[in-house]
Amino acid sequence: MNVLVTGCAGFIGWRTTELLIEQGHQVVGVDNLNDYYDVRLKQWRLNHLTQLEGFRFENADLDEQESITRLFENVAFDAVIHLGGRAGVRYSIENPHAYLKTNAVGTLSILETMRKHGVCKFVLSSTSSLYAGQDMPFLESLPVNQPISPYAASKKAAEAMAYTYHHLYDFDVSILRFFTVYGPAGRPDMAPLRFVRWIDEGTPITLYGDGSQSRDFTYIDDIAFGTIAALKNVGHEIVNLGGGNNPISISKMIETFENQLGKKAIINSQPFIKADMLHTWADISKAESILDWKPQVSFEEGTQRLVDWYRKEKDWVSQLTL
Repeated sequence: MNVLVTGCAGFIGWRTTELLIEQGHQVVGVDNLNDYYDVRLKQWRLNHLTQLEGFRFENADLDEQESITRLFENVAFDAVIHLGGRAGVRYSIENPHAYLKTNAVGTLSILETMRKHGVCKFVLSSTSSLYAGQDMPFLESLPVNQPISPYAASKKAAEAMAYTYHHLYDFDVSILRFFTVYGPAGRPDMAPLRFVRWIDEGTPITLYGDGSQSRDFTYIDDIAFGTIAALKNVGHEIVNLGGGNNPISISKMIETFENQLGKKAIINSQPFIKADMLHTWADISKAESILDWKPQVSFEEGTQRLVDWYRKEKDWVSQLTL
C-alpha cells in the first residue's frame, strides 16, 4: 500500500512508519517538526526513517490546505494514518487555540483532501483522555461528551468530523483511543522518560498528586502494530488500544524505574492538576475481536527497554529539554 502518515516524526508516527516499511508498504511521512517539545528528539526519529527505502518525508502543516493538497497530487494514496496533531493535556490549557487549529481544523483539511482525491480509508489517533469521569474499564460505547481539557475537546472534534465523512462520503474510519504510550524515544513531556532521567541524575521528580493516580500503560510497539491492524476495512469503529490490565500507579512506575536504574528517586510533591485524569483503564475486547490485537509487551519488559535505550543514547538524551 501507499500510506500517508501524518506526524511521522512523533513518537507513535515514527514507530508506526518503521513497521509499515518493514511490512513492505510505501510511506510518505508528514510533520512540521514544531517545538512543543525538544526538536532534537523528533530529528533523531526522522533521521532513522530517512535511511529506510520506501520512505519519503514532507515538512508541512496539517492546517495548510495547499501543502496537503500537493501531497495528494503527487501520490495515489491507499490510506491515511492520521497521527499528527498537538498532544499534551497540560499545555493545551495554556494554548488552547493551537490545539483546536491543529487537531480539529487540521483533521478537516486531511479529510477534505482525501474526499477530493478519492481516498477513503482513514485511521485517526484519539485519546483515553475523553473517558474522564466514566466507570472503568473504559468501553468505547461510553458517552464522552464532557472533555475536561482543551486537548480532549479537540480530539472529540476530530472524532466527530471523521464520523461525518463516514456518513456523507462512505469513508472507512478506524478511530483509535490510545492509552498512555511509553517506550524508547518517547515524548520528553511525559513522565516515563522524564522520571528515568531525573532518577538517574539525582534530580527531584516533580510529582503532581500523591502518586496513587494510575494509568493503563501501553508499549509503543504494541500501539504501532495496533495502528497498522486498523488499516483493515471496518466501516466506522472506535477502538481502544491499551494495556487492558489493572492500571499501574505512578508510585509503582517510580519504584520500577528505581529498581532498574539501581537508584532512589527524590520526590518533589506538587498539588494534583485538575485537568489530569485520576485513573485510566481500557477495555480492549473490541480490539481483540475486530483487529485481532492484544498487547504483547509487559510493563516490566517495556520499562526495561526504555531504560536500556536511555543508557545507550544517554550522551544526547541527557541534553534534551524536559
